[in-house]
Amino acid sequence: MESIWMGIAPGTATTRIVALGSPSETILKARLCVDPVHPRALGTLLEAIALWQGQPVRAALCVDDQVHGSDSNLFREAFADHGGALYSLTWVPASVPRRRAPLDGLGSFRDLERRVIEEVAR
Repeated sequence: MESIWMGIAPGTATTRIVALGSPSETILKARLCVDPVHPRALGTLLEAIALWQGQPVRAALCVDDQVHGSDSNLFREAFADHGGALYSLTWVPASVPRRRAPLDGLGSFRDLERRVIEEVAR
């Protein structure tokens, strides 16, 4: 069965999310608040994408050394939850340097897409 590859990159101002149906097919891009309000938000989001698309989600929490929110709901949930039948969640250190995002729209997600393809899709 095919899988959806998803990358979650928390930053200092927003959390970026990208979901790929294949290395050349982006199905979702989002910028959300840095810290989810509900402690089950991440797992529920991953389950919702899996149910919507009818495929399991393989997700990576891609974290820079510069992110200082490791006590947030996002990190607590990631450590306690590795998924289930609908999704899997892994921790991936971000070793790829970030480029400055363009000012228009949601900006570039190329670095996060590359991490998802390299880490989750293998």
